[in-house]
Amino acid sequence: MRFGDIHGSAVSIGGSHNTNTVHQGGTGAAAPGAAELLDAVLALREALVREAPRGADRTALDAELDGVAEQLEGSETIRPGLVGRLRAALERWAPLIETVSAAAALGSLLGALGG
Repeated sequence: MRFGDIHGSAVSIGGSHNTNTVHQGGTGAAAPGAAELLDAVLALREALVREAPRGADRTALDAELDGVAEQLEGSETIRPGLVGRLRAALERWAPLIETVSAAAALGSLLGALGG
């Protein structure tokens, strides 16, 4: 799974006959901020608890998401490198999150942020 630059497009993540699609807003939309990215990270974290099997991969992804959430909490800006770190984590654990709709929403935000 790769997340690239997304403008006025849709992101679809799916496998095993499951597809989740999130549409990114049209032109001129402001880039998401730290609070919006934090909300998406927390939503994915919660969805993983409900939907993904426990195991070493999920534990590692949980830890990565918790670390990102800590950096975003109370912050008004997104630290340099954080978007790339989060994108790499989602790509690494794509098989684990491919059917989790919250992953598509987070992927859409990452695409809007570039990096």
